[in-house]
Amino acid sequence: MRQTKSSRLLQGLMLGGLITLSACASDELADTIITNASIYGYDTADSLAIRDGKIVEIGSKTRVMEYASPRTQLLDLQGAFLMPGFIDNHNHVFEAASDIGSDCLLDKDKDLNAYIRRLRSCKAGLAPDEWLLGYGHELAVLLSDDKTSPLQLLDELFPDNPVIIMEQTSHSMWVNSRALAKAGINAQSQDPQGGKYLKDMQSGELLGVLLDNAGDRLMELAWLAQPNLRQANYRGLMNGLAEAAAHGITTIGDGRLYWKRGWLDTWLEAEQKGELSARVSLRPWVYPDVDPAEQLAFFAKIHSDDTNRRLLINQVKLYSDGIIVNGTASTLAPYDWSYTPELPYGLEYIAADKMAWWLGELDKLGYGAHIHAIGDAGVRNTLNAIATLRARGVSRPYGMTHLEMIDKADIQRFAQLDVDADFQLGSDYIAAQDHSWAEPFIGKNRANALLPINPVFESGANVTLSSDWNVNDINPLVGIANAVYLQQAGLGDVHAAIAAYTINAARALGIETITGSLSLGKSADLVVLERDITHLAPEQIANTKILMTLLEGEVVFDTDN
Repeated sequence: MRQTKSSRLLQGLMLGGLITLSACASDELADTIITNASIYGYDTADSLAIRDGKIVEIGSKTRVMEYASPRTQLLDLQGAFLMPGFIDNHNHVFEAASDIGSDCLLDKDKDLNAYIRRLRSCKAGLAPDEWLLGYGHELAVLLSDDKTSPLQLLDELFPDNPVIIMEQTSHSMWVNSRALAKAGINAQSQDPQGGKYLKDMQSGELLGVLLDNAGDRLMELAWLAQPNLRQANYRGLMNGLAEAAAHGITTIGDGRLYWKRGWLDTWLEAEQKGELSARVSLRPWVYPDVDPAEQLAFFAKIHSDDTNRRLLINQVKLYSDGIIVNGTASTLAPYDWSYTPELPYGLEYIAADKMAWWLGELDKLGYGAHIHAIGDAGVRNTLNAIATLRARGVSRPYGMTHLEMIDKADIQRFAQLDVDADFQLGSDYIAAQDHSWAEPFIGKNRANALLPINPVFESGANVTLSSDWNVNDINPLVGIANAVYLQQAGLGDVHAAIAAYTINAARALGIETITGSLSLGKSADLVVLERDITHLAPEQIANTKILMTLLEGEVVFDTDN
């Protein structure tokens, strides 16, 4: 436990018997006492007491020191700002900081020649038939050359190695012929549910670009082929958790658990070793093309509602559709233009007529759901499925994430159906309200109506903010700052933005009685900031330094260390 000079002096005086300590009436002496803090939501309190990982008192220093004993650890914040730990409702913490997939990073490059130069440098040291897994291409850049297909380009650069590069959004994979051969994919292969093999419109030949679930399937093959997989998975998870703790995140809603890649075993190993530095709601992925009976049997075996654990497994992750820029988000009106004119309305991961069935079967096993929905048809289809469950009296947490396109007729349904609405505001173009990137695909009018955060918020729905790391910056303060910067187009008020990253997110995870606010009896999940963000301009909020993070009263990040 970090201690300042003044707190060490005070503890020394206690140990020497020079300060008389009076036990509180309930004899609940504290393990840790935090003093001299600016405490969010408490104008007259400056101190907080923690016992057995829970908050047992918030008040004046004089009052809280009644909970002290010679064994109590004291933490003097010297006026720093204390608030509930951030809850990131949608974070790909497992893979975002993993070495797997980072053999070749293209995310800083913005033209095809730069991709080629970077790929050539990544080729050094590769053994024959060794996989290369990279990250960061953009589809528009990749398909900008009319003369050489992406497949031909990679084949020329890597004739002896299977290669797969994940798009920056994760919704497409760039692959070569070696990789396709390992997966048994050719020009005659049928598109899998929720996926698409891009082909040349004249020749019908594969272009080396696999959209959505078509790419997910091949990435799974490549991931499982990595050497020392167990150690690599564990190292990636530890890296991700450390990054979350450094940004004040004490609870994570898992973006998706690819359970066929051995990821659950890694999480359970971290739990068994006592190395989880965040509470995590794991969300096993519902594979759109795997036998439902096999998946439901697995989900039944791993389910856990035990809030005494740091791992919860009581929600799944489903995808309704893809994304706008790839033409795979499911839309009510056809695309103006897309890479797949044969899919004028995008595609569905889970077919609209199957979504309610899945939710119903999962409900029988004790699962709610966190559902990716970007196109307005994807949103409506998901709301319709949830409405079916609500009509049966099912009250489990259901949330939808991304929500870029929402038809006006569906805005009020989030509150009416008690559906959590999760948005990501961590990008510069969102703060600038610049949706011009979408205009070629859906036209100016639909693009201008994207991301209706405020209408959903004003409807009374439970709105949460999340990072979708590593698609966006992991820092919750960036999302909070942008929500404030957007004013009436966003959440407008800093307190509403804080709630979206704390208590609202706790509610979406079904743990609002455990965490998400500074309340007696709740878990001491805390973040210490250098200054009070409720009195700062948005750009100052985003640049505020995080000093310390505590989970259940345990320091999991300290900037001094």
